[in-house]
Amino acid sequence: MTALPPLPYDTPADEHDLAVMRQQLGRDMRGVVSIARRCGCGRPAVVRTAPRLEDGTPFPTSFYLTLPWLTLVLSRLEATGAMAELTDRLSGEEGLAAGYRRAHERYLARRAEIGEAEEVRHVSAGGMPTRVKCLHALAGQALAEGPGVNPVADRVLAGLDGVIPELVCRCESAEAGAGPDPEARGEGEAR
Repeated sequence: MTALPPLPYDTPADEHDLAVMRQQLGRDMRGVVSIARRCGCGRPAVVRTAPRLEDGTPFPTSFYLTLPWLTLVLSRLEATGAMAELTDRLSGEEGLAAGYRRAHERYLARRAEIGEAEEVRHVSAGGMPTRVKCLHALAGQALAEGPGVNPVADRVLAGLDGVIPELVCRCESAEAGAGPDPEARGEGEAR
């Protein structure tokens, strides 16, 4: 396989990011490799994680969604039965199914860039390549990679206000831990 292009929004994670993720999740984020996508205010939105955590646990979720408002929106969408409907579409739309299989292969290739965990070598995320199991994981891949990589996630995200083409900020306030704005962090144009 040829080398994949760099992730378009990937930036290093720093101590401030770890503190923000702790606030977002209510716990420490483990296995952090980088921030694969940031919110419009600069907070972590998708975290790239190692395939093996510090304690040796295999961890297949390479793109972990941390942005609270988007996590909530996707959880509500999952509660409507959207995953079963999307899985049915995979059965009936060969183009969608083929794109989803490519997204699965891409997910595995991205994880291999940063390490291996034999226990999860062929496991991607979100139910890929045959079903839709977790919209959060699929959205994480789509937001980290950009549009056109995961067609199922692209469909879901296109129906949500404030996600495509730019991930708008709906965080509570800069005083609640957002830190410096993206321009101050040197990330304004790169995102």
